[in-house]
Amino acid sequence: MTLTTPLTALVTALALIQYFLVSAKVGWARGHYKVPAPAIDGPPEFARIVRVQANTVEQLVLFLPALWLFALSVGDRWAAGLGLLWVVGRVIYAAGYYAAAEKRHLGFLLSIVPCAVMVVGSAIAVLMSL
Repeated sequence: MTLTTPLTALVTALALIQYFLVSAKVGWARGHYKVPAPAIDGPPEFARIVRVQANTVEQLVLFLPALWLFALSVGDRWAAGLGLLWVVGRVIYAAGYYAAAEKRHLGFLLSIVPCAVMVVGSAIAVLMSL
C-alpha cells in the first residue's frame, strides 16, 4: 500500500503521540499529588496538568479533521507543515501551562492559527472545486 499523504499521516502520528504523553502525565500527576480517580480537583499544579490534557483533546477534535481536509483539498506538504506547527505549538502550550497558567498563550496561538488556516483554506479549496 502506498500512501498519497505520508507527511500528513506522520504528523497525525506525532499529534497522537503528543496527546498520549500529556495523558500519561495526568496519570503520573495523580500519583504524585495523591489525587485518586475520578477526582479532577487538587493542587494548582495538578489542575494545570489536567487542563493541558483536556484542552489538547478539545483541540484534536478540530485539528484532525482540519488537517486531513486540508491535505486532501490543498496538499500533503502544506497540511503537514501546518500540522507540524500545531504539534510544536501544543508542546510549547503544555510546557508553558505546566509552569504557570499565564504562560500558555504563545503555544495556544501557535496551535490555533494553523487550525484556522486549515479550516478556512480547505473550505475555500472545496468551494473552488465545485
